[in-house]
Amino acid sequence: MSTTPTFLPRSPAQRLAHAMLALVFCVLASAAPAAGNAQGLPDFTELVEKVGPAVVNIRTIERSRQARGGSGDSEDEMAELLRRFFGQPPGQQRPLPRPLPDGEAQQRAFASGFILTPDGFVLTNAHVIDGAQEVTVTLADKREFKARTIGIDKRSDVALVKIEGSALPTVRIGDVSKLKVGEWVIAIGSPFGLESTVTAGIVSAKSRDTGDLLPLIQTDVAINPGNSGGPLINMRGEVVGINSQIYSRSGGYMGISFAIPIDEATRVSDQLRASGRVIRGRIGVVIDPVTREVAEAIGLGKATGALVRSVESGGPAEKAGVEPGDIITRVDSRSVDSSVELPRIVGNIKPGTKATLQVFRRGSTREFAVTVAEFDVERVVARAPETPAKPTPVTTSIGIAVSDLNDAQKRDARTKSGVHVDSVDGPAARAGIRENDIILSLDNVEVTGAKQFEGLLAKLDKTRPVTLLVRQGDVARFVIVRPNR
Repeated sequence: MSTTPTFLPRSPAQRLAHAMLALVFCVLASAAPAAGNAQGLPDFTELVEKVGPAVVNIRTIERSRQARGGSGDSEDEMAELLRRFFGQPPGQQRPLPRPLPDGEAQQRAFASGFILTPDGFVLTNAHVIDGAQEVTVTLADKREFKARTIGIDKRSDVALVKIEGSALPTVRIGDVSKLKVGEWVIAIGSPFGLESTVTAGIVSAKSRDTGDLLPLIQTDVAINPGNSGGPLINMRGEVVGINSQIYSRSGGYMGISFAIPIDEATRVSDQLRASGRVIRGRIGVVIDPVTREVAEAIGLGKATGALVRSVESGGPAEKAGVEPGDIITRVDSRSVDSSVELPRIVGNIKPGTKATLQVFRRGSTREFAVTVAEFDVERVVARAPETPAKPTPVTTSIGIAVSDLNDAQKRDARTKSGVHVDSVDGPAARAGIRENDIILSLDNVEVTGAKQFEGLLAKLDKTRPVTLLVRQGDVARFVIVRPNR
């Protein structure tokens, strides 16, 4: 009995044919995945050849912080350096450079930028140029130029510099509105001084709110110190953003990068080119987010709009009739979906323009016409002086004693109604109400006096929370007081 397996060919010819057939199958099997990979993965070579020549390396020379009148590196300055790519956390990697003696200059880390026009306007980040006394721009073909600063806008982190040249390579600007989450993008820059470095990834999110003036594009493109100011490029070879920030606990890339949308950046650069500065609108309010709990308690429905904490005395909003505690839900035709959107919307309105604010106040919607003013410096609304109350207090069921406001208190608080909090304990104290606060409304009903306030409380269900609009100094907020259980 033969021990040869029956599935093997017996004759030499059969064995040869079998081997050739197996070879064909192996070739086909190995080629199939390769073809699939070739079709599934993008090729960035043409993009790099097209855009690469217009991407530049930027070096700056600056005076030391001490020479510029600073007091050395503070924790805030260090945090900003980390967030904006320069330096590492204390105790990790190499330390931040210490200031040089007065009068000496130091070269900062490499950064990136890209050429907008053939005659040499270059776009980059404000934090790259800010404080620099000398700026050197190096092209991909190794030509070097001394650049002059046209303008810096710290609020958007955009800067425009100019080099003297002609027929320079330029980038093509893309349409950010067509950018989709999940699409491929690349970055070209000089991480750690390594010029013309290309990295790739996808768009992770659009309009990411990081608390800055502009909503940012989030990607997973590898961005490191030196990529600041470089372009974020789509698959059509168009610039859609300026690489500006990273989220990092180490000072280096951790998979989350942020870019300034190019439409916002070019709007800023156009103003910088025209006048050397950016003109923005303001209405003179300090705002807070609207929480879901507050929105439900006051009948707003969903957490939307911007809660006005305080109003600048004599500012556009106060002149229009806006009060602390109002919730701004719309500016002209644009809805304010979150508090961070209000400064962006108002900032893009030309000063002197009349705008219509839609405001939610005490359960109903109102409209106010406001004349937008020019934003100049950060303004802080002063706290009103606290004046002791004289009338006999009325103690209420939620643990506070209130009294009528006297004329001086009304004048200082710039209000015509409300009650003064003389003492507080129990549920009200736990909710955060303090002595000398002013209560303006209770469950969307305007408070006009101590007796009226007591009467409103008496009619309420003692087992349900009470929503109070409270002024603390010059700041208003909603406070939800929960009864004892």
